[in-house]
Amino acid sequence: MIPLPLARELKDAGLIWQTAGHDFFAVPDSGLEDRVFVLTDIMAYTELLHGWPVVAFHGTAEWALDYIYTSEVVWIPTEEQLRDELAARLPEAGRGVMILQLTADGYTCTIGSDGGLLVFAAPSAGEAYAAALLHLLRLQDDVNRV
Repeated sequence: MIPLPLARELKDAGLIWQTAGHDFFAVPDSGLEDRVFVLTDIMAYTELLHGWPVVAFHGTAEWALDYIYTSEVVWIPTEEQLRDELAARLPEAGRGVMILQLTADGYTCTIGSDGGLLVFAAPSAGEAYAAALLHLLRLQDDVNRV
């Protein structure tokens, strides 16, 4: 999972969240920044029952917040979601390149097209994909400003 600051950068750069079940998100500036939430159909949590760990279910959340707009939360995309978002922004007709490599220090994500190759290094595969995606989002934002 990528760190919350990187997820915030992606959001600020224009990454749009199309909500789906099992997506991860955080609620910034709420005192809950250290918690990651998951979109689910039912609330489930773990607790000890007679000294044994169990998964318990609730039909409603005990959290006092009834709702929050998706614009107020930060989506924390998974590695797969980042890879899919990145692939969708690469050139069509097979001219785009996206390569993930394991290195001694973590991972690199190489992207490119006819214009050359760019390499993004990070400690995790998700962060490498996120760095490359962030670069493309910022390029798109620059193009839109012109």
